Amino acid sequence: MRPLLAIVAAVVAATPAGAALAPGAKAPDFATRGAQAGKIVNVRLSKLLRKGPVVLYFFPAAYTGGCNAEAAAFAEAIPQFTAAGATVLGMSANTVDVLKDFSAEKCAGKFTVASAGPKVVAGYDVAMGKEIDTPRGKVRATNRTSYVIARDGRIVSVHANIGATDHVKATLAEVQALGRKG
Repeated sequence: MRPLLAIVAAVVAATPAGAALAPGAKAPDFATRGAQAGKIVNVRLSKLLRKGPVVLYFFPAAYTGGCNAEAAAFAEAIPQFTAAGATVLGMSANTVDVLKDFSAEKCAGKFTVASAGPKVVAGYDVAMGKEIDTPRGKVRATNRTSYVIARDGRIVSVHANIGATDHVKATLAEVQALGRKG
């Protein structure tokens, strides 16, 4: 029994605190609206997964310092994500109207950002539990959490921390590793 307990303890220790979906879990499918390059689009996770892995990154709120920097970093790395066969999808609880502008301005039109409703926020366990003030109004913020989801809909990795740094680098390494495995 002791080796089994050690394995369970190691898996639990490797799962970030606050992330409901551990590696290996099935990612909840969802449909929502978002924007890319200032144009409103419909988004469905299962449809994106048909093309390959998805980097689903939740950010607290559009037009805040860390989220602006993270969006710019993802936009800059889109050619590498594309080369690895991955789609990047940013999500926050902002309205689609706010994300429409954000997608053009801060994401440089390079990837879609979508509105995460209460069901998506709960399904991915990313509720921050508070409203924050932004230049575009108050937002029920989400935690900064990035999920790498394999084509089969399973979570490959979770990066959960409030800091904007390292999410791009970590998720890019994960999707590149997926390509080497397959």
